[in-house]
Amino acid sequence: MKQLTKAEEEIMQILWDLKEANVAGIIKEMPTPKPAYNTVSTIVRILESKGFVSHRQEGKGYIYFPVLEKETYSNQSINQLMNNYFNGSFKSMVSFFMKKNDMSMKDLESIMKEINKEEKK
Repeated sequence: MKQLTKAEEEIMQILWDLKEANVAGIIKEMPTPKPAYNTVSTIVRILESKGFVSHRQEGKGYIYFPVLEKETYSNQSINQLMNNYFNGSFKSMVSFFMKKNDMSMKDLESIMKEINKEEKK
């Protein structure tokens, strides 16, 4: 799966939240200063060519919607991060983030409880 650029990911986050939108709707959700319409339109077409987004025609325009679920992309991105920077070791990755974020044992225990809840589902 291809990685998203920062600009592409920003637009995908908006589409994942909205479920579907035209270019003007995407721009409306973006922070100020808002990018040009043509810029967003170009990025959406790139996302479509990469297989992240599709569209349907509505009147003279298009409504865009994500093809790839956010969770699927998140999982792939985390796995790629873990493989590229931590030799595939989840333990090394967690240890790194604990040190960099000055996490306590209580924080780690809380995270482990959440993981255990998810495993039981």
